Amino acid sequence: MKPAIAIGVAAVLWFFIFSPWTRGYVNFWWAMSGAAIVLTVLTVSLTPDRKALFQIEKPVKQLLGGVGIAVALWGVFWLGDRLSTMMFDFAQGQVEAVYAIRNGLPAGQIALLLLLLIGPAEELFWRGYVQRTLAREMSGKRAADLAFVATALFYALIHIWSMNFMLVMAAWVAGVVWGFLYRQSPQLLPALVVSHAVWDAMVFVILPI
Repeated sequence: MKPAIAIGVAAVLWFFIFSPWTRGYVNFWWAMSGAAIVLTVLTVSLTPDRKALFQIEKPVKQLLGGVGIAVALWGVFWLGDRLSTMMFDFAQGQVEAVYAIRNGLPAGQIALLLLLLIGPAEELFWRGYVQRTLAREMSGKRAADLAFVATALFYALIHIWSMNFMLVMAAWVAGVVWGFLYRQSPQLLPALVVSHAVWDAMVFVILPI
């Protein structure tokens, strides 16, 4: 029940941030930062063994692994961008619409928000809380697999308010990658947090695709 409520809160926040009816009311990056804080509060308050979320085994390997995952994922998206542009006439316009939100703040501030707040908050929420909790609450031998699939699907679907197919697909691909890695090894959560933060900063600021 609690994961459903938390996902519902995230869906409402993403509606306000991304929907064409509401997104013009506030600066996108400050709205995302506020949403990240809400997700962090939900994660910490709803996780019974919250200390486990912040336990880091082999921190250097987690850091390097996270950066490596981010770089590899950037490569996947670089290739996907080229292929989608060849396949869909609307792809380039939708990608440009996503990048238009960079006008809301200076690039340096956006990078810091992505690295230090937005990226980590999203990963802790979706993998550290949602996928982890669903895997524990679902019954059966396939519980962890179902939790992985459900979390990746929910993560993609909350972006549907943007009415941007390319953004929804990007969220789905990234969610599948991070979710699969977490499914294989929950101990990788710190590396996934690093990966999400670094990938966000790379895609939006450092090396835009």
